[in-house]
Amino acid sequence: MTRNEMILSAFFFNPQGDHRMSWRHPRAPRKEIYTLEYFRRLAEEAERAKFDVIFMADHVAMWDTYESNVAHYANFRLEPLTLLSALSSVTEHIGLVGTVSTSYSEPYNVARMFASLDHLSAGRASWNVVTSGMNEEAMNFGRDANIEHGFRYERAREFVEVVKALWDSVEDHALLIDRNTGFFADPSGVHRINHKGRHFKVRGPLNVPRPSQGYPVLVQAGSSNDGKDLAAAHADMHFAVFASPQDGVSYRQEFNERLARHGRNASDVKILPGILPVVASSRAEAEEKRDYLESLVPESVGVDLVSSWCGVDVSELDLDGPLPALPDESVYNGQRSNLARLKAFAEQKLTIREIARKLANAGAAPLIAGTASDIADTLEVWFKSGAADGFNLMFPQLPDDWVNFARMVVPELQRRGLVRKEYTPGTLREKLGLTRPTIAQR
Repeated sequence: MTRNEMILSAFFFNPQGDHRMSWRHPRAPRKEIYTLEYFRRLAEEAERAKFDVIFMADHVAMWDTYESNVAHYANFRLEPLTLLSALSSVTEHIGLVGTVSTSYSEPYNVARMFASLDHLSAGRASWNVVTSGMNEEAMNFGRDANIEHGFRYERAREFVEVVKALWDSVEDHALLIDRNTGFFADPSGVHRINHKGRHFKVRGPLNVPRPSQGYPVLVQAGSSNDGKDLAAAHADMHFAVFASPQDGVSYRQEFNERLARHGRNASDVKILPGILPVVASSRAEAEEKRDYLESLVPESVGVDLVSSWCGVDVSELDLDGPLPALPDESVYNGQRSNLARLKAFAEQKLTIREIARKLANAGAAPLIAGTASDIADTLEVWFKSGAADGFNLMFPQLPDDWVNFARMVVPELQRRGLVRKEYTPGTLREKLGLTRPTIAQR
């Protein structure tokens, strides 16, 4: 892949679409969203269109602090690695990005699972590294409230370092399977890592051969300072959210400075902003579709989102008034990138009701509605400005928006020479133009 070709990532969070109430749409799927057949059809559609990756987001909890979360929100989703392992057997080229939290997992298990997926998929595995920012998640793992933000990221940094060391603990040449000598492996190529840190004590070695890619592609999605530092140190792709190409260029410039501090180059990390595309045969039809989705959202859902993002219950406040005083980001233990976005909305003098409507319908990522040419125009501007190396496509309503994009927008992007027309041979790293890591000296 060259810089002339944008990366296309098909994003799953809610299995019926990334619009929070898309499950109410008359064309939305129902209980089949928990079957392999449903995901297989979408994966095959994406692979026919030559998408680069499928991206499975995740939480390890039911979001249920507020009553409307359970009543209205599509909280139920399949565990990513189980699903991606199944999809690896019905796809051939497309990358498989799975979200696993460093807050409530152990490095050995995670290293083993992703190394296994990488072998089973012939080098297509990718780990989206996250820390868990919800109280509901903490309460599923023996805690009464969320882990302190700085501590979560300190643990995450050590976690990733341990996982990489485990992937390196079996060298590429170590497997011999030599029937004549009786040596299954070369002992000189298998190493204990003997890690002893603040958060983990891990002996090793890993009992899975080194991944086909060296390391599965590492993705990171947090936009707080701690999140961006983690991405700058370790990520190959960074999922970001910004509102315009201008914001994206500024984000990239600031991120490049972080990369330099970690001894890395700008080309080492691909930045993929989130976009919600609604494509139709005419602008009027696309706008009608967008408006219809917005009509499906109970106001309470958006209000509860505002409360969750800022850690303050706003439901009893005047919804046509401003946000209350928001917590100090430096001591906030929730998702700081979400808090920062709320502060940006507050600076725009938006009311609680207006912010709630925005969050309920598109979150913080921009929603673009139009014809295939309109959508392609927007993506081309973002890409050619340097704001994006590609896009995390957060389809509002599935399967329609996914299929329409694949069949209508991708051919237009291909006609413009902006995306691949065929897959190139090799692993996901090779397809994305990323180098295969050598074994680090430790």
